[in-house]
Amino acid sequence: MAQALEVADIFRRHGEAFRQARAGRLGRIERRVMGAITACRTAVLGGHVEQCDDCGATRIAYNSCRNRHCPKCQGLARAKWLADRQAELLPVPYFHVVFTLPAPLGEIAFQNKTAVYAILFRAAAETLATIAADPRHLGAQLGMTMVLHTWGQTLQHHPHVHCVVPGGGPSLDGTRWVACRPGFFLPVRVLSRLFRRLFLHKLKNAFGAGKLRFFTNLANLAEPQAFARRLRELRRLDWVVYAKPPFGGPEQVLAYLGRYTHRVAIANSRLLSLADGNIRFTWKDYRADGRTKVMTLDADEFIRRFLLHALPDGFHRIRHYGFLANGFRGDSLALCRRLLEDRVTSAVREPTDNHTRGDSPFTAADFAICPDCGGTMRRIAVVPRSCNPQPFSCDTS
Repeated sequence: MAQALEVADIFRRHGEAFRQARAGRLGRIERRVMGAITACRTAVLGGHVEQCDDCGATRIAYNSCRNRHCPKCQGLARAKWLADRQAELLPVPYFHVVFTLPAPLGEIAFQNKTAVYAILFRAAAETLATIAADPRHLGAQLGMTMVLHTWGQTLQHHPHVHCVVPGGGPSLDGTRWVACRPGFFLPVRVLSRLFRRLFLHKLKNAFGAGKLRFFTNLANLAEPQAFARRLRELRRLDWVVYAKPPFGGPEQVLAYLGRYTHRVAIANSRLLSLADGNIRFTWKDYRADGRTKVMTLDADEFIRRFLLHALPDGFHRIRHYGFLANGFRGDSLALCRRLLEDRVTSAVREPTDNHTRGDSPFTAADFAICPDCGGTMRRIAVVPRSCNPQPFSCDTS
C-alpha cells in the first residue's frame, strides 16, 4: 500500500526551489515552519527505539517538531487542551458564532498580522459582550472561547474567528442565571453592525498610533487621507457574522472544539497526489451545499498559500473572554454553577475517551500502540539527532 502524501513530502521535493525563487523575500517564520515540518518525525530530530511489551516487535519512533503549523503534531496538544476544557463545561446549550473580515480588509490584515488579528479578537469579544449585556437582548455576562482561523478551503487568506459561547450567563448583578431563548442566541444583524463599528474604530486607533505598516500594492494607505478613504469603503460593506444552531450537549461541544482548536491550514488527509509538480487536494465548496471537489495547484502556489497562514511568534490563536477569561475563570465558573444549582451535577462527566484522563499527565506513551498486536510500546534506546542543515534549518522552536 502506497504511503499517504504529506505536506512534508511537498516541502522536501519542492521547498528548496521555492526558497531560492524567493531569496531575500521569505520571512524567518515561514522558513522555520518549512524546516520544522520537513524535519518532523525524521532522523533529523532524533528519537528512540520502541519495543512492544507483548509481542516484542520493535520500531524507531522519531521525535515530533511540535510546530503549531505542522499537520502531524496537533493530536497530543489537542488532547491535553480538551482535558482541561472538559471540567469547565456548563450544563447549558452552547452556540457557535463566526466573525469574518471582508476581503478588502484581509489584505491589511495579512501585512499587519499581529495588530489586526488582535483587533479581530477584541472586537468580536466586545461585540458579543455588549449585545449580551443589553437587557433588550439578554441582560447577562457571557463567557467566550475563540479560535482564529486564517484560511478558507482552498488555502486562500480568509481571517475569521470561531466563537463557542454558553447560551446564557450570570445577570449583570451576578444574582441569577439568565438563559437564552431556546434555539436562539443573539441577532446576527445587530452583531454584525456593532462588530463593523468596533473593528474599524480600533483599526483607526491602531493607524493613529503608528502600529500599522503597508507595503507593495497597499503602500499608499500609509497616507492618512488614503487610509480614511479605505475606512469609508469598509463601512459601506456588509460584514458577515454567522450563528449556527446550538450544540446538543457538552460532549458535542468537546467534539467541535477538538475539530477546530488545533487545526492547521490543510490536513494531510486532504492531499491526493503530487505528480509533475502539481498537488491535487480535496476541498468543500460551501456555495454548493458543501460538495467535495478536487483542486489542482502547482507546488509553488501550494506552498505559497500554505505559508500565508504562518502566525507571528508568540501570537495566541485560542483566547478566552468574559467569565471564561484566564485571570478569574475559576471564580466565575463557581458562580455560574451556583446559579445553575442542581443542574451542575450533569456538567462534569467522567471522561469517556481513553486519552482524556482527568488530572493524569499525558505522555508520548499514551499514544504508543503496537501496530502488530495492539500492545504497549516501551522505549528501550535513544536515537540521537542527525541534523543536516541543508536544505532546511533544524531550528524547530
